[in-house]
Amino acid sequence: MRVVISLLLATASFLSPVAVLAGSADVEATIRDVNIEGMSLELDDGKSYAVPAEFNFEGLEPGQKVIVFYTEVDGKRVVDDLEVLQ
Repeated sequence: MRVVISLLLATASFLSPVAVLAGSADVEATIRDVNIEGMSLELDDGKSYAVPAEFNFEGLEPGQKVIVFYTEVDGKRVVDDLEVLQ
């Protein structure tokens, strides 16, 4: 039984860095451009953020401050969630 537990702990510690890489990040910035046709947002941090097909662009416009929660997938930042700041 101790061997099984040791193997499980060793496997968990080996795979934990992989979980960190798949984690989400966030950025607080101002919208510079809303590209509905290209399904993306450009923020004043100079980076572009892709949005999923079901993303609702309603009410978003350049100049708004937002917090964007994103995941990096294949070198592209993909929006998971977006919060408009007042």
